[in-house]
Amino acid sequence: MSDGGDHLFRAVGGTEYSWCRAVPGGTGITVLALLVSKQPDVAIVQNALRALQTSHPILNTKLHFDPATKTFSFLSHPTPNLRIQPFDLQSTAEILQGAENDAASPFQLILEHELNKNSWRNLDDASYADTDVFFASLYCLGETRWALMLRLHTGACDRAAAAALVRGLVRELAAEGAAGGAERRIEGSGEGCLGIEELIPKGKGDKPFWARGVDMLGYSLNSFRLSNAEFADATSPRLSRVVRLKLDLQDTERLLEGCKSREIKLCGALAAAGLIAARSSKNLPNNQKEKYGVVTLTDCRSILEPPLSSQHIGFYHSAISNTHDIFGGETLWELATRTYMAFANAKKSNKHFTDMSDLNFLMCKAIENPGLTPSSSLRTAFISVFEDSVIDQADEMHQDLCLEDYIGCASVHGVGPSIAVFDTIRDGCLDSAFVYPSPLHSREQMQELIDHMKRVLVDGTANVENGS
Repeated sequence: MSDGGDHLFRAVGGTEYSWCRAVPGGTGITVLALLVSKQPDVAIVQNALRALQTSHPILNTKLHFDPATKTFSFLSHPTPNLRIQPFDLQSTAEILQGAENDAASPFQLILEHELNKNSWRNLDDASYADTDVFFASLYCLGETRWALMLRLHTGACDRAAAAALVRGLVRELAAEGAAGGAERRIEGSGEGCLGIEELIPKGKGDKPFWARGVDMLGYSLNSFRLSNAEFADATSPRLSRVVRLKLDLQDTERLLEGCKSREIKLCGALAAAGLIAARSSKNLPNNQKEKYGVVTLTDCRSILEPPLSSQHIGFYHSAISNTHDIFGGETLWELATRTYMAFANAKKSNKHFTDMSDLNFLMCKAIENPGLTPSSSLRTAFISVFEDSVIDQADEMHQDLCLEDYIGCASVHGVGPSIAVFDTIRDGCLDSAFVYPSPLHSREQMQELIDHMKRVLVDGTANVENGS
């Protein structure tokens, strides 16, 4: 173990283990990027982050690999010791000069830099030191722009936890770490001591042996038949890049109303728009079938035993994988309903629990054997979406902190989808980050695809009032 007085917090669970295997290759580096127009006081921010580490003990751990048993564990620091790494204007400019500077803003380029800054690359090397799960950096982008970047191991912090972490940070900073922080630290004691597998309600995750074998075979065979967006460069080393999609208030309201009237969620519409855009990009003859994979991630906190709070930090999402035959000519709402109902019916059958170990196993097998995926691309699906959007409302604390922009997402250039969608409804407007592996896909290619998705969404909601 570590020489720094650390002690065992707990061994990782099955889902967390799959992330421990995925992150060294480049998938599962979560970054929360905050753009502010008032220079933060590093000492105050650092104290706020340390208060959050005390409130949420898993954020105050490091990952340890035991080469003898080939297992991973979370080790606790004796006390929170996160340090913000500052980058002045010159250091930031040097990073930006080396970035793929093609129409992306400096803020987004720094986000991409952090997505590809892998502190866990050699974690399973016996000679490698135990590594923190949580890092922070502050970049100066100009006289009135600073980017605060929080980088976390996804196995310790899923998307819901990341959203809660940002809200907690904003509260801590607004209060400058005053009395409210101490209260939250008491409430958070003992948090994160169990992985998701240990909290599955009794009987919900059971699957007969033969059914498990049949499902594993089905997932494996389907993976060979899946279509993808065209690969631009399948051999060069990969990085994660980001393209954003934004809708105005009116278009977002129409889109959400269209989903509500059909009793589906936004994830169905986003997945459908992606499938339509991908199929159209290939200029195939009408009725030529293409099979695409869609992975939907669902936050299980409220349905675990016992239920967990939405503020509970850790990884408590599960995935449901579906395939869809696309022939061309599908409409947004037809396909959105089909994709969402396939997910919803699978969830009703508890496949988010029964298939959890199967998908984790196949994820690790793909990492070990890239040749099992098309062109050794490690693409396991075309698109991944989240069942529920993050809802973010601007308030006085955001204004007081001069928070101008925020993006939360995770890297995908190891194993994973061609497009990972991180959607947020911010002040009533859709603001989504689409993360993709580059140069497997080019930014120009992805920008065209996302622009097409936007047209599909806007055009599909133009007549939402009459249900078309």
